[in-house]
Amino acid sequence: MDESAKRLLQRLMRRIPTTTLRSALEKWGRLTTEQLKSMDFTQSKWALTEKLLSICEEKELAVKQLTDLEMIHIIDNPDQGMWYAFQLMDPEDDAQSVELTQFKEQFKSHLTELVRNVSIKIKKHTDEAVWIRIAWGDTFSRPNHLKPTYVVHYLQTPYVFVTSITSKQKPLLSQALVLSTRYQAIKDANLSGRKLTAIRDLLMKKYQQVFPTKYPIPPPENQAISNPHIEKEQAELAANRLQMASEAFGGGVLPQLQSAVYKLETKFRDHSNKTMTEREEPFRCVVKFTSTNLLESFRHCASSGIASTPVTPLLSCIPLKGRNYFVITDNGPGPSSQTCQPQV
Repeated sequence: MDESAKRLLQRLMRRIPTTTLRSALEKWGRLTTEQLKSMDFTQSKWALTEKLLSICEEKELAVKQLTDLEMIHIIDNPDQGMWYAFQLMDPEDDAQSVELTQFKEQFKSHLTELVRNVSIKIKKHTDEAVWIRIAWGDTFSRPNHLKPTYVVHYLQTPYVFVTSITSKQKPLLSQALVLSTRYQAIKDANLSGRKLTAIRDLLMKKYQQVFPTKYPIPPPENQAISNPHIEKEQAELAANRLQMASEAFGGGVLPQLQSAVYKLETKFRDHSNKTMTEREEPFRCVVKFTSTNLLESFRHCASSGIASTPVTPLLSCIPLKGRNYFVITDNGPGPSSQTCQPQV
């Protein structure tokens, strides 16, 4: 093993928890049964790293094989790092017929034409997702396998999810994706988060949606009723709040989005403050909501009465549009009408 392979393995061992190391190595399939049994998974991470290093040196494994182990770990644990969603635009007539083999060949061909030194590995996951690992280099340097970019694309859909990419690499990746998927453009979907599964489910509508109904939800039965009329009215109000909250954010388990950002760029309107009102430049500020599960928090606030219902479109447009970054601007020259517009 060369020095770069050793550093990559040491980095991998720091990232893979001891509790999942055995299963990852079994999926990797590079160790024999005897070699796997020789590893004591109750030892410290340092001791396990040294043992695995000696086995890999004995088997003369290189970076190419070690990146397989990294991909296994990342695919099994996708909710790490910051993921950004993108959407392919203007499909050509044959976009829906692009298959995995064709995509792999085209993507590798186009990206290697754009970047002289680049390492690309592509695997298809069981949920139809195509996982791409890219180690970037340039004209004078070899691919850096310690800082790879990961890309997840669902074939026959326009959605792409990317993590760990620089501003210099982004246009190169975009061009290779557009050409290999038979689309004409790609845009930022203005959706990001630390849980890949959450932003995927939100963008692809893979969660329970609730639609408006003219039939009210009946109040719970078997309640101790002190005043039937008051209790009935309160139950109907609570059921109505829950219905409107679910219509806005969804029912059941919601995608675990961590944040939503609203950037305000509008005319300041307050007759008592002429200094701000007479300014030609728009009033600017940023409002950011954060939570371990933002949509669940919004739904709870609306259903419990903490927030008013119907839910404001400024919040309900998160699941509706599949975005968590918005710019609020004046909608024309008239009075203070505003609209949610994603930043382009």
